Amino acid sequence: MAENIPGTDTPAPTSTVPDKPALEGLEESLTRRWLDEGTYKFDRETTREQVYSIDTPPPTASGSLHVGHMFSYTQTDVLARFQRMNGKNVFYPMGWDDNGLPTERRVQNYYGVRCDPKIQYDAGYRPPATPAKNQRDFDVVSRRNFIELCEELAVEDEKVFENLFQTLGLSVDWDLTYRTIDDHSRAVSQRGFLENLAAGDAYMAEAPTLWDVTFRTAVAQAELEDREMPGAYYRYPFFAEDGTKIYIETTRPELLAACSALVANPDDERYQPLFGKKVTSPLFGVEVEVRAHPLAKADKGSGIAMVCTFGDLTDVTWWRELQLPTRAIVGRDGRIIGDTPAWVTSEEGRANYAAIAGKTVFSAKEGVVAMLSEAGLLDGEPKKIMHPVNFFEKGDKPLEVVTSRQWYIRNGGRDADRRERLINRGKDIEFHPSFMRSRYDNWISGLNGDWLVSRQRFFGVPVPVWYPLDADANPDYDHPILPGTDQLPVDPAADAAPGYTEDQRNEPGGFIGDADVLDTWATSSLTPQIVGGWSQDEDLFSKVFPFDLRPQGHDIIRTWLFSSAVRADALQDGAPWKHAAISGWILDPDRKKMSKSKGNVVVPTDVLNDFGADAVRYWAASARLGADTAYEIAQMKIGRRLAIKLLNASKFVLNLGATEANVLTGATEVASNPLDRAVLAQLADVVRQSTAAFEKYDYAKALQITESFFWHFTDDYVELIKDRAYGAAGEAGKASVLAALATTLDSLLRLFAPFLPFATEEVWSWWRTGSVHRAPWPAAIDVLDGDTTMLSTVGDALGGIRKAKSEAKVKQRTQVLSATVTATAAKAAQLAAGLGDLKAAANAEAITVVAGTGELTVSDVVLAPAEEPVQA
Repeated sequence: MAENIPGTDTPAPTSTVPDKPALEGLEESLTRRWLDEGTYKFDRETTREQVYSIDTPPPTASGSLHVGHMFSYTQTDVLARFQRMNGKNVFYPMGWDDNGLPTERRVQNYYGVRCDPKIQYDAGYRPPATPAKNQRDFDVVSRRNFIELCEELAVEDEKVFENLFQTLGLSVDWDLTYRTIDDHSRAVSQRGFLENLAAGDAYMAEAPTLWDVTFRTAVAQAELEDREMPGAYYRYPFFAEDGTKIYIETTRPELLAACSALVANPDDERYQPLFGKKVTSPLFGVEVEVRAHPLAKADKGSGIAMVCTFGDLTDVTWWRELQLPTRAIVGRDGRIIGDTPAWVTSEEGRANYAAIAGKTVFSAKEGVVAMLSEAGLLDGEPKKIMHPVNFFEKGDKPLEVVTSRQWYIRNGGRDADRRERLINRGKDIEFHPSFMRSRYDNWISGLNGDWLVSRQRFFGVPVPVWYPLDADANPDYDHPILPGTDQLPVDPAADAAPGYTEDQRNEPGGFIGDADVLDTWATSSLTPQIVGGWSQDEDLFSKVFPFDLRPQGHDIIRTWLFSSAVRADALQDGAPWKHAAISGWILDPDRKKMSKSKGNVVVPTDVLNDFGADAVRYWAASARLGADTAYEIAQMKIGRRLAIKLLNASKFVLNLGATEANVLTGATEVASNPLDRAVLAQLADVVRQSTAAFEKYDYAKALQITESFFWHFTDDYVELIKDRAYGAAGEAGKASVLAALATTLDSLLRLFAPFLPFATEEVWSWWRTGSVHRAPWPAAIDVLDGDTTMLSTVGDALGGIRKAKSEAKVKQRTQVLSATVTATAAKAAQLAAGLGDLKAAANAEAITVVAGTGELTVSDVVLAPAEEPVQA
């Protein structure tokens, strides 16, 4: 409580201020209130101009909670709250990404089941009470049963995330939720695919495909991860017609039987005489042609390369551009195909192939190297190297390139016009920070193929296609059978094709269902369409699309952001959002990215329990968009201190007598004192600067500006005006200070509301009705004669006097008999205007202000004698 000044009256508070304000318990009580009152509910009765729509990232609810969730989602929420206070009808949904490998694994292990689309649906199926310990003993269930179990488990997983997000204070409308595997999402995903197919933007092709042998599925370019791996160059010869040895060096001798050509640079004089001529491979005796191609590097190895189908993506390029024969020997299981290829015709070649047939590529490499060595063909010792190798980002074995029939969506990888169009779509999106646009542009420029969207997995959104079978039961891939949009979602593995009955499945003259599912990103790329109601609620879709904001991490620009742009370009002929807010990573104290695999992840519930939501939000909102940020407990402690100070300072101000009636909304004449007008002018600047920062999506700057002013207000202004607040300067002086106090507190609560929603709402409830989060963003009230630097000057003088008391080791209430303050003429004028408040706050009988040069100084402080202790 404030000290009472003798001879003045302490105003009776008209507000309800607790004796001991505290942060503890606010998250639970206020969250319940916000949900009950629908504080953040989206109003469907609206226009597009009134709406601010957010394409919220759907977290993988089956994954682990980590501080990264609190970090990035807080940054989005801060922006949402600002827009809501600016009068926008904020469409802020939450989705759950349960269509993917993490969910599939979790459901398998939790229930002890495996998915097989060929199994019939069992409406009464329940998983075993105790899952089998070995996966081969798991129950095998239909895809529909598996999805039902996924949704059942997801409800429990999502409760954990929902509780975290609500405790964190996310202002989400919890009536706007979806799952990426539910009926609605599957229907939208399948409709999007079918519309792409009808427009020629989706197609099937048999082509070389990156393949993960562990997961037995195709992998898209965006899912690649280069890892440095040990390897070795093996040098051995091919033989020209005259017996000349042509040495090649390769890291993959196991693919020797798959060789379809040798390639050298057209400018390499060493090999120019060989172009167009045949050479014979060692061990397998297969003739191949020597070809020229500019991608061949004369300074790499021997300068001539063995092209195999397929060792890597460069082989694919050579195969395609040189129109080489396909000679694949690696199967989808990562082993050498058992049957001897037709192009290996010699007895020795067939025997050598039999020696590696059925082996893994690793064992086959050992076998081929051993045969080359035994034949005396290995030239020297292998040269050990470290080189980048393609992996599936979730895989643990190098990818192979196999030939398979797959579905693709055109993304500009093979079409220069489309590529340029998608780059221009990026220009329609305002990136925050702006330099993140280059990641989008660079990704598109580096594409080397269309987007592979089919996956050979059991769980996911099925490719909605069937194929007619001819009289010999061979599928006619050129004439697919498609469902009507009113039939979606469909599962071709379980549902009969339109116009057929189930007993015609796999029969001559019948049909077969496409066994593949769509890539997870093929569905996640449609989150604006899913949550916006595309194709099912066009009224809603017209009010939210294109969305105003896509918040996301910078590491998935190439996947989620780009794929979403591809789909909106094809389906809506536009960009899916107006703004993209790109957040950074959370780093551990050693500046390394936090990840589960590194074991440096922090559990968010512990942090929330230790410091409270407002403190955690302060840490997250202190980081600018795009900036990788260290996990800092110290920053959270600062945030907690700020929230507690806001409670205590607000209590003090309200107990001084400030009420809602004192808040200025237009005319400022009642604030007659120069210091009061100064703080109001400074407040107006803060409001303008904070608003401008928010409008540029620089919420961190807005927080810094507001916080700096807040501490100035509490440490200087509140201390300086206590005497007048108690009525020492009469009713006019009291009315002036109460107007400044109430107006400043009112604006500070609104300015802090996006960052500290719990503390601000608590204080608001002490003296105002409704919610601060539904109150308008503060307006700058101009005080034309207000001196925005006066408070700082007077505060510095007060600080100098207090320092003198501290150095004299006396109490701050000790009277100052006299003191001198020297400052520039401009500052001296400010001190003269605020001298009454300065003397009262310093308990000074006389303060002399002297105009001079240089920094403000306080000197010649004469203190009253220390009080003698009272004798017993």
